Amino acid sequence: MQHVQSGTPINLAATAAVSKTAGTLLGFYVNNKTIGATLVLSHGTATGGTAITGTITPLIGFHALHVYCPTGLFATIAVQPMDITFFFAAG
Repeated sequence: MQHVQSGTPINLAATAAVSKTAGTLLGFYVNNKTIGATLVLSHGTATGGTAITGTITPLIGFHALHVYCPTGLFATIAVQPMDITFFFAAG
């Protein structure tokens, strides 16, 4: 039996909440970015939540990151733009 994980694609190009509800981040795909662009993920729906990651300088492509976010997920994007699609499963 095959286990399939899927989530809602949420596209961001600037600092914003990925989700305001509890759920699981399955990963993210960096579609395009400016040289030097960075990403920090944190619990919550606004700046100042508990950091899940340090500062990431991701390459273009898919990055698997399975983490449960009980209070939502917030993405801080520095050196914009960075076009990212997050895959988030609510619940």
